[in-house]
Amino acid sequence: MAGRAGGSTGRPPLTERRRAETRMEIAEEAVRLFVAQGVAATTAEDIASSAGVSTRTLWRYFRSKEECVRPLLTTGLEILTKSLKDWEGDCSLAEAIMNVHHGGAVGARVEALRDLVRLCRDEPGLRAVWLEAHYDAEAAFAAMIADRTDRPADDLAVRLEAGVLNTALRIGVEDWALRSDQSAGPSLGETNTRALRMIARISETEAPAPSGTGSHTEG
Repeated sequence: MAGRAGGSTGRPPLTERRRAETRMEIAEEAVRLFVAQGVAATTAEDIASSAGVSTRTLWRYFRSKEECVRPLLTTGLEILTKSLKDWEGDCSLAEAIMNVHHGGAVGARVEALRDLVRLCRDEPGLRAVWLEAHYDAEAAFAAMIADRTDRPADDLAVRLEAGVLNTALRIGVEDWALRSDQSAGPSLGETNTRALRMIARISETEAPAPSGTGSHTEG
């Protein structure tokens, strides 16, 4: 009975929540250590010890020390996916995302995310994780677009829409993280909204017909 009541709340089981919390704790400690002493000088044992888990547990969750940061990169996508489950497709996905409020989950870790994105500039291992996370995000966006618009996920237009949206979000996060005027500049949410509005305006512009279309059918 207790288990059924817990399931009715829509929250994941306790073990699943605890697993996600552990992964996030490892991610935050990994970023902290990478910033403090460098990626090369930080070992998996250092990260595990700082996060209060065994090295064996760390390797059960992650394939490399660089991949330990992945939960920080995927939290936003998970929030978006859950928030957009009722998106009906009567507006663009970009517009739907602009109406999503990320809340405390991202806000509480915004500084760690900024530090991580900055590290990705000079650390190939972290940059690979960053790009892989966005590759997966693009597939998730394509699936959402396909599902809501009754088109196949491998349709060229669907993939392009997902790719443009994903790129806008990635560049928005990078622009926010790499700015030198953090105190005076717009927040992460404001920067991403600005990027998405740019994409929405581009999408509203009708693409010109291919040059030469029909020119060889006459005469």
